[in-house]
Amino acid sequence: MKFNILVSDPLSKQGIQSLLDAKDVQVDEKTNLSEAELLEVINKYDALLVRSQTKVTEAVLEASERLKVIGRAGVGVDNIDLDAASKKGVIVVNAPDGNTISAAEHTFAMMMATARRIPQAYQSLTGGQWERKAFRGVELNGKTLGVIGLGRIGVEVAKRAKAFRMKITAYDPFLSEERAKKLGVEKATVDEVVAKADFLTVHTPLTKETHHLIGQDQFEKMKPGLRIVNCARGGIIDEEALYQAIQNGKIAGAALDVFESEPPTENPLISLPEVVVTPHLGASTAEAQENVAIDVSEEVLRVLRGEPFRNAVNLPPVSAEVMRKLEPYFLLAEKLGEMAIQLAEGTPENIGIAYAGELNDVDTASLTRTMLKGLLSHYLGSKANYVNAPYLAKQNGLSYTVEQSPKHRGFASLMTVTIKTEKEERRVAGTILNGYGPRIVKIDDYSIDISPEDHLLLIRHTDRPGMIGHVGSILGQHETNIGTMQVGRKDVGGKAIMALTIDKKVEKDVLYALNQVDDIFSVKDIEL
Repeated sequence: MKFNILVSDPLSKQGIQSLLDAKDVQVDEKTNLSEAELLEVINKYDALLVRSQTKVTEAVLEASERLKVIGRAGVGVDNIDLDAASKKGVIVVNAPDGNTISAAEHTFAMMMATARRIPQAYQSLTGGQWERKAFRGVELNGKTLGVIGLGRIGVEVAKRAKAFRMKITAYDPFLSEERAKKLGVEKATVDEVVAKADFLTVHTPLTKETHHLIGQDQFEKMKPGLRIVNCARGGIIDEEALYQAIQNGKIAGAALDVFESEPPTENPLISLPEVVVTPHLGASTAEAQENVAIDVSEEVLRVLRGEPFRNAVNLPPVSAEVMRKLEPYFLLAEKLGEMAIQLAEGTPENIGIAYAGELNDVDTASLTRTMLKGLLSHYLGSKANYVNAPYLAKQNGLSYTVEQSPKHRGFASLMTVTIKTEKEERRVAGTILNGYGPRIVKIDDYSIDISPEDHLLLIRHTDRPGMIGHVGSILGQHETNIGTMQVGRKDVGGKAIMALTIDKKVEKDVLYALNQVDDIFSVKDIEL
């Protein structure tokens, strides 16, 4: 059987050579097609390869009866309608690894540039000045590099730093002591990293969790003279706080390849002489562009040939009959994962997923992927999806098990996720109740009944009179409206939990006030 592949954006010839050489493939390169032109020809093809120019809309997908896979030569898939692709049963694959080395090298180049003030010296010399004393730099040798995020790129940066005889202290939500030892880095919290570092580099996705992860509080903890690098995502560093820290002399320099708003035409950081900037060049090398084309070409071939593939970014097709049974549970599965990871203190080591009752009769693999996606996305953001979640779990040192049992007393069906960290074990269970929809029915050993709303507040406390009123009073004083409240307890006067749905994210001063209440052990603000 011969497969027809359309390449609709310019890609490196070397990058797609595996497709051109394949005897079971016919490749057509037709670039700069309008949507109307793409609609005319798409039905001839089994696969489509794009970069960012081609817009793969719902109309394009509907017009194709043969399309099995779309390959994106790069990471972002904003130009592809993933929902429409999933409904059509078309697999979308990308190439997340191809730019790793380029991004790591650019990070190191930026670090060197800010350490030795190379761009500033170049500008001065080409402007006719000879100012050797004005551009005295610092060595990397013997300095401590703080790395926030030890994914592929963070690890490559750490390897290069070790070659420069730098000490490395690092934070990553999935970094275990064992993996830290293997990588030759010191495991630390974010605040510990910024306090120890002479140079700081960030390599996390941009999520709710990492937005302004390096903010005013962190700048106050830094050593005077620290230099900071961001070649990851704009928004991880609070740019206003960075500007102030440079202005008051706390930060000696910064090297930025990314910005909260791009292009950064009105960003005051651009005008500071201590700041080195580049226009989002982390993946802009000939090798990276070739590598992503190679990676996505190989993935497309695997899909077409029915071989195992790993870099899919949308939900694989499920039969209509199974989908009817599972559809009500997808939202709940994702929320259970999101909630469990926010409850657990410490580095996750093992995940246990259990299905009971009616769910025992169907293939729950897609629910497992959804639960893992919810769990991982708290830290990895859009990098985690329904298909790559099992792979990302393994990549981050997380093992998981799945169990099924035919019955569960009290519920027709029940999903449970258990997270074990080096500090504790936390468990959340949920079900679908007729007429009520998805419900969280158990947290650890406490029975509750609460809807997985956007904003939840979970309070661990001693069961005593007046506690509910005290909590309600504090929230009322801070104009925080309570939707529902549930209390779970095992013994009268013993330990209990209070779960509340609220209308907005709880501010820090509210959390502080609640934590000051006698007999409240912990307060967790959970966003789903």
